[in-house]
Amino acid sequence: MQPFTDLHAKAAPLDVPNLDTDRIIPKQFLKTVEREGLGKGLFYDLRFDPEGRPKPGFVLDDPKYAGAAVLIAGDNFGCGSSREHAPWALLDFGIRCVIAPSFADIFYSNCFENGLLPVALPQADVRALMAEAKGGNHVFSVDLAAQTITAPSGQTFRFEIDPARKQKLLAGLDAIGETLRHGQAIDVYEMRQALGRPWLEPT
Repeated sequence: MQPFTDLHAKAAPLDVPNLDTDRIIPKQFLKTVEREGLGKGLFYDLRFDPEGRPKPGFVLDDPKYAGAAVLIAGDNFGCGSSREHAPWALLDFGIRCVIAPSFADIFYSNCFENGLLPVALPQADVRALMAEAKGGNHVFSVDLAAQTITAPSGQTFRFEIDPARKQKLLAGLDAIGETLRHGQAIDVYEMRQALGRPWLEPT
């Protein structure tokens, strides 16, 4: 998993509340367990009509937001089913950080297991960041170590994050990576078990 330390990038404003995971990545794109290639389905029903033609005016297809790696979103982002494809699609599209007033719990947890930083801020702070993002082509700075977001105007917003999740993101560790850090201790434990309780070993 790619570590998240700090990020300097354009931010795209998506001022839509209650964006559920089915709108983040619709069901027809869930036929794969591969993480690559899902970006084409991100917000598909918001970006394309039933014939697959691009809808005009969707923010992430606006050239002035090309390369945006920060998404500033509405309240209750990621609600709905618990599909892990939602953070995968955001990451594959190039989004590394989502800022919103609140997140659905399962989506929030899935973000940390995949290297996507979800930042919950008070509604007033999100509105202020949204207003600056609507100017387009401005660089926002997200510093995970300092737990700050700096807008193009220079205004800084501090966010809270669970210390354990913060350290895992900084180190680029998902649940498997964190377990592998203790590989030597696990090997020693298994060896002791095999020697002390041989009857438990498979034959």
